[in-house]
Amino acid sequence: MKHLQWFPGHMTAAMRMMEENLKAVDGVIIVLDARAPFSSVNRKLDGLFKDKKILYVLNKCDLVEISDALSAVKKFREEGKSAVCVSANEKRTVDALYGALLALFKDKLERNKEKGIFKPMRVMVAGIPNTGKSTIINALSGGKKTQTGNKAGVTRGKQWVRLKDLELLDTPGTMPPAFDDQQSALRLAYIGSMNDANIDFNDLAFELLKELLVKYPELLKARYDIEGVKEPLDAMNAVCVRRGFLLKGGDYDYERCAAAVIDDFRKGRIGKIFLD
Repeated sequence: MKHLQWFPGHMTAAMRMMEENLKAVDGVIIVLDARAPFSSVNRKLDGLFKDKKILYVLNKCDLVEISDALSAVKKFREEGKSAVCVSANEKRTVDALYGALLALFKDKLERNKEKGIFKPMRVMVAGIPNTGKSTIINALSGGKKTQTGNKAGVTRGKQWVRLKDLELLDTPGTMPPAFDDQQSALRLAYIGSMNDANIDFNDLAFELLKELLVKYPELLKARYDIEGVKEPLDAMNAVCVRRGFLLKGGDYDYERCAAAVIDDFRKGRIGKIFLD
Protein backbone atom coordinates (compact mmCIF):
# COMPACT_ATOMS: atom_id res chain seq x y z
CA MET A 1 0.00 0.00 0.00
CA LYS A 2 1.26 3.49 -0.82
CA HIS A 3 2.60 5.78 1.90
CA LEU A 4 -0.29 7.29 3.87
CA GLN A 5 -0.33 10.99 4.71
CA TRP A 6 -3.09 13.58 5.07
CA PHE A 7 -2.49 17.13 6.26
CA PRO A 8 -4.58 19.56 4.16
CA GLY A 9 -4.20 23.33 4.41
CA HIS A 10 -7.12 23.84 6.77
CA MET A 11 -5.29 21.78 9.41
CA THR A 12 -2.42 24.27 9.46
CA ALA A 13 -4.99 27.00 10.08
CA ALA A 14 -6.63 24.86 12.77
CA MET A 15 -3.34 24.37 14.60
CA ARG A 16 -2.76 28.10 14.49
CA MET A 17 -6.26 28.77 15.82
CA MET A 18 -5.74 26.35 18.72
CA GLU A 19 -2.41 27.95 19.57
CA GLU A 20 -4.01 31.41 19.56
CA ASN A 21 -6.79 30.22 21.91
CA LEU A 22 -4.57 28.42 24.42
CA LYS A 23 -4.33 31.43 26.74
CA ALA A 24 -8.12 31.57 26.94
CA VAL A 25 -8.56 27.99 28.22
CA ASP A 26 -7.87 26.26 31.53
CA GLY A 27 -7.34 22.82 30.07
CA VAL A 28 -7.80 20.45 27.16
CA ILE A 29 -9.78 17.32 26.34
CA ILE A 30 -8.01 15.18 23.77
CA VAL A 31 -10.49 12.75 22.21
CA LEU A 32 -9.09 9.42 20.99
CA ASP A 33 -10.71 6.48 19.22
CA ALA A 34 -10.86 3.55 21.65
CA ARG A 35 -10.17 1.10 18.79
CA ALA A 36 -6.78 2.71 18.19
CA PRO A 37 -6.11 5.00 21.16
CA PHE A 38 -2.32 5.10 20.92
CA SER A 39 -2.34 5.50 17.14
CA SER A 40 -4.78 8.40 17.47
CA VAL A 41 -2.54 10.40 19.79
CA ASN A 42 -1.28 13.40 17.82
CA ARG A 43 2.14 14.11 19.34
CA LYS A 44 2.03 17.58 17.82
CA LEU A 45 -0.99 18.37 20.02
CA ASP A 46 0.70 16.84 23.07
CA GLY A 47 3.55 19.28 22.60
CA LEU A 48 1.22 22.21 22.02
CA PHE A 49 -0.73 21.54 25.23
CA LYS A 50 2.18 20.54 27.46
CA ASP A 51 1.55 23.39 29.94
CA LYS A 52 -2.20 22.71 30.27
CA LYS A 53 -4.20 20.17 32.23
CA ILE A 54 -5.15 17.40 29.80
CA LEU A 55 -7.83 14.73 29.99
CA TYR A 56 -7.52 11.93 27.42
CA VAL A 57 -10.95 10.60 26.45
CA LEU A 58 -11.10 7.19 24.79
CA ASN A 59 -14.36 7.52 22.88
CA LYS A 60 -16.39 4.77 21.14
CA CYS A 61 -15.60 2.31 23.92
CA ASP A 62 -18.73 0.38 22.95
CA LEU A 63 -16.80 -0.79 19.86
CA VAL A 64 -14.13 -2.62 21.90
CA GLU A 65 -14.12 -5.10 24.75
CA ILE A 66 -14.24 -3.28 28.09
CA SER A 67 -11.07 -5.11 29.18
CA ASP A 68 -9.16 -3.61 26.24
CA ALA A 69 -10.52 -0.12 26.96
CA LEU A 70 -9.61 -0.30 30.64
CA SER A 71 -6.16 -1.68 29.83
CA ALA A 72 -5.51 1.30 27.53
CA VAL A 73 -6.74 3.75 30.17
CA LYS A 74 -4.41 2.10 32.69
CA LYS A 75 -1.42 2.62 30.36
CA PHE A 76 -2.21 6.33 30.04
CA ARG A 77 -2.50 6.66 33.82
CA GLU A 78 0.79 4.80 34.33
CA GLU A 79 2.36 7.57 32.24
CA GLY A 80 0.92 10.13 34.66
CA LYS A 81 -1.92 11.15 32.34
CA SER A 82 -5.59 11.55 33.23
CA ALA A 83 -7.76 9.29 31.06
CA VAL A 84 -11.29 7.91 30.90
CA CYS A 85 -13.19 5.64 28.49
CA VAL A 86 -16.53 6.85 27.14
CA SER A 87 -19.34 5.83 24.85
CA ALA A 88 -21.21 8.98 23.89
CA ASN A 89 -24.54 7.13 23.75
CA GLU A 90 -24.17 5.73 27.28
CA LYS A 91 -25.18 8.34 29.88
CA ARG A 92 -23.30 6.57 32.67
CA THR A 93 -19.96 7.01 30.91
CA VAL A 94 -20.78 10.60 29.89
CA ASP A 95 -21.57 11.43 33.54
CA ALA A 96 -18.25 9.85 34.54
CA LEU A 97 -16.48 12.02 31.96
CA TYR A 98 -18.11 15.15 33.39
CA GLY A 99 -17.03 14.10 36.87
CA ALA A 100 -13.46 13.52 35.66
CA LEU A 101 -13.42 17.03 34.15
CA LEU A 102 -14.60 18.62 37.39
CA ALA A 103 -11.99 16.60 39.32
CA LEU A 104 -9.30 17.87 36.93
CA PHE A 105 -10.14 21.47 37.81
CA LYS A 106 -11.22 20.88 41.41
CA ASP A 107 -8.47 23.00 42.99
CA LYS A 108 -9.05 25.99 40.71
CA LEU A 109 -12.84 25.79 41.08
CA GLU A 110 -12.49 25.73 44.87
CA ARG A 111 -10.05 28.68 44.87
CA ASN A 112 -12.42 30.68 42.69
CA LYS A 113 -15.34 29.82 44.96
CA GLU A 114 -13.38 31.01 48.02
CA LYS A 115 -12.80 34.31 46.22
CA GLY A 116 -16.46 34.61 45.33
CA ILE A 117 -15.74 33.95 41.67
CA PHE A 118 -18.21 31.67 39.91
CA LYS A 119 -17.00 31.35 36.36
CA PRO A 120 -16.89 28.16 34.29
CA MET A 121 -13.65 26.43 33.42
CA ARG A 122 -12.88 26.84 29.74
CA VAL A 123 -11.80 23.63 28.03
CA MET A 124 -10.57 23.09 24.48
CA VAL A 125 -11.69 19.83 22.83
CA ALA A 126 -9.11 18.55 20.36
CA GLY A 127 -7.96 15.42 18.56
CA ILE A 128 -7.55 13.84 15.17
CA PRO A 129 -10.55 13.79 12.77
CA ASN A 130 -13.56 11.54 13.29
CA THR A 131 -12.85 10.51 16.88
CA GLY A 132 -16.16 12.04 17.98
CA LYS A 133 -15.16 15.40 19.48
CA SER A 134 -18.41 17.13 18.56
CA THR A 135 -20.44 14.07 19.61
CA ILE A 136 -18.77 14.14 23.04
CA ILE A 137 -19.63 17.84 23.43
CA ASN A 138 -23.24 17.20 22.42
CA ALA A 139 -23.48 14.32 24.91
CA LEU A 140 -22.07 16.49 27.72
CA SER A 141 -24.43 19.36 26.89
CA GLY A 142 -27.46 17.11 26.54
CA GLY A 143 -28.34 18.39 23.09
CA LYS A 144 -27.12 18.92 19.56
CA LYS A 145 -24.97 22.01 19.94
CA THR A 146 -22.24 21.24 17.40
CA GLN A 147 -22.08 19.85 13.89
CA THR A 148 -21.24 16.15 13.68
CA GLY A 149 -20.70 13.66 10.89
CA ASN A 150 -19.33 10.18 10.31
CA LYS A 151 -16.43 11.33 8.17
CA ALA A 152 -13.15 13.13 8.67
CA GLY A 153 -13.09 16.92 8.57
CA VAL A 154 -16.68 17.92 9.46
CA THR A 155 -15.73 20.60 11.99
CA ARG A 156 -13.84 23.42 10.27
CA GLY A 157 -14.11 26.38 12.68
CA LYS A 158 -14.18 26.89 16.43
CA GLN A 159 -17.44 26.61 18.36
CA TRP A 160 -17.99 27.46 22.07
CA VAL A 161 -20.58 25.45 24.02
CA ARG A 162 -21.65 26.52 27.53
CA LEU A 163 -22.37 23.96 30.26
CA LYS A 164 -23.04 24.59 33.96
CA ASP A 165 -19.45 24.56 35.21
CA LEU A 166 -17.62 24.35 31.91
CA GLU A 167 -17.31 26.08 28.58
CA LEU A 168 -16.14 23.77 25.80
CA LEU A 169 -14.36 24.91 22.65
CA ASP A 170 -14.87 22.52 19.75
CA THR A 171 -11.99 22.55 17.27
CA PRO A 172 -11.31 20.96 13.86
CA GLY A 173 -9.62 17.59 13.79
CA THR A 174 -5.91 17.75 13.07
CA MET A 175 -3.49 15.04 11.98
CA PRO A 176 0.27 14.93 12.56
CA PRO A 177 2.11 16.71 9.71
CA ALA A 178 3.96 13.43 9.05
CA PHE A 179 3.72 9.78 10.08
CA ASP A 180 6.86 7.96 11.18
CA ASP A 181 4.81 4.82 11.85
CA GLN A 182 2.82 3.69 8.82
CA GLN A 183 1.09 0.97 10.86
CA SER A 184 -0.49 3.71 12.97
CA ALA A 185 -1.40 5.60 9.81
CA LEU A 186 -3.13 2.48 8.46
CA ARG A 187 -5.17 2.13 11.63
CA LEU A 188 -6.28 5.75 11.39
CA ALA A 189 -7.38 5.05 7.82
CA TYR A 190 -9.34 2.00 9.01
CA ILE A 191 -11.31 4.07 11.56
CA GLY A 192 -12.02 6.86 9.07
CA SER A 193 -9.74 9.58 10.40
CA MET A 194 -8.24 10.19 6.95
CA ASN A 195 -10.02 11.43 3.85
CA ASP A 196 -11.41 8.31 2.15
CA ALA A 197 -11.17 10.04 -1.23
CA ASN A 198 -7.37 9.86 -0.97
CA ILE A 199 -7.25 6.13 -0.13
CA ASP A 200 -7.37 3.01 -2.27
CA PHE A 201 -10.08 1.00 -0.50
CA ASN A 202 -8.99 -2.27 -2.11
CA ASP A 203 -5.57 -1.89 -0.55
CA LEU A 204 -7.06 -0.71 2.75
CA ALA A 205 -9.43 -3.66 3.04
CA PHE A 206 -6.57 -6.03 2.12
CA GLU A 207 -4.42 -4.62 4.95
CA LEU A 208 -7.33 -4.68 7.42
CA LEU A 209 -8.13 -8.31 6.64
CA LYS A 210 -4.43 -9.15 6.92
CA GLU A 211 -4.42 -7.75 10.47
CA LEU A 212 -7.75 -9.29 11.47
CA LEU A 213 -6.78 -12.75 10.20
CA VAL A 214 -4.00 -12.70 12.79
CA LYS A 215 -5.86 -11.06 15.68
CA TYR A 216 -9.54 -11.89 15.20
CA PRO A 217 -9.98 -14.87 12.83
CA GLU A 218 -13.02 -16.06 14.81
CA LEU A 219 -14.82 -12.76 14.20
CA LEU A 220 -14.18 -12.95 10.46
CA LYS A 221 -15.51 -16.52 10.46
CA ALA A 222 -18.66 -15.47 12.29
CA ARG A 223 -19.31 -12.41 10.10
CA TYR A 224 -18.46 -13.79 6.69
CA ASP A 225 -18.76 -17.56 7.17
CA ILE A 226 -15.16 -18.12 6.12
CA GLU A 227 -12.92 -20.69 7.76
CA GLY A 228 -9.40 -21.97 7.26
CA VAL A 229 -8.38 -18.83 5.36
CA LYS A 230 -4.85 -17.61 6.05
CA GLU A 231 -4.15 -15.00 3.36
CA PRO A 232 -5.97 -11.64 2.96
CA LEU A 233 -6.53 -12.10 -0.79
CA ASP A 234 -8.13 -15.48 -0.12
CA ALA A 235 -10.31 -13.79 2.51
CA MET A 236 -11.42 -11.14 0.00
CA ASN A 237 -12.20 -13.85 -2.54
CA ALA A 238 -14.25 -15.74 0.05
CA VAL A 239 -16.19 -12.61 1.05
CA CYS A 240 -16.93 -11.93 -2.64
CA VAL A 241 -18.36 -15.44 -3.03
CA ARG A 242 -20.37 -15.36 0.22
CA ARG A 243 -21.82 -11.91 -0.49
CA GLY A 244 -22.30 -12.30 -4.23
CA PHE A 245 -19.81 -9.58 -5.07
CA LEU A 246 -19.17 -10.94 -8.56
CA LEU A 247 -18.77 -9.30 -11.95
CA LYS A 248 -19.99 -10.64 -15.28
CA GLY A 249 -17.99 -13.71 -16.12
CA GLY A 250 -17.59 -14.60 -12.45
CA ASP A 251 -14.66 -12.29 -11.67
CA TYR A 252 -14.48 -10.96 -8.11
CA ASP A 253 -15.84 -7.45 -7.51
CA TYR A 254 -13.10 -6.28 -5.15
CA GLU A 255 -14.40 -2.70 -4.99
CA ARG A 256 -17.75 -3.72 -3.52
CA CYS A 257 -16.01 -6.22 -1.25
CA ALA A 258 -13.54 -3.64 0.06
CA ALA A 259 -16.28 -1.04 0.69
CA ALA A 260 -18.38 -3.63 2.55
CA VAL A 261 -15.50 -4.85 4.74
CA ILE A 262 -14.41 -1.34 5.73
CA ASP A 263 -18.02 -0.30 6.43
CA ASP A 264 -18.61 -3.44 8.51
CA PHE A 265 -15.50 -2.72 10.55
CA ARG A 266 -16.29 0.96 11.14
CA LYS A 267 -19.85 0.23 12.24
CA GLY A 268 -18.82 -2.59 14.56
CA ARG A 269 -20.57 -5.33 12.58
CA ILE A 270 -17.49 -7.57 12.51
CA GLY A 271 -17.29 -7.37 16.30
CA LYS A 272 -15.40 -5.61 19.07
CA ILE A 273 -11.93 -4.97 17.69
CA PHE A 274 -8.96 -3.33 19.42
CA LEU A 275 -6.18 -2.48 16.98
CA ASP A 276 -3.43 -1.10 19.21
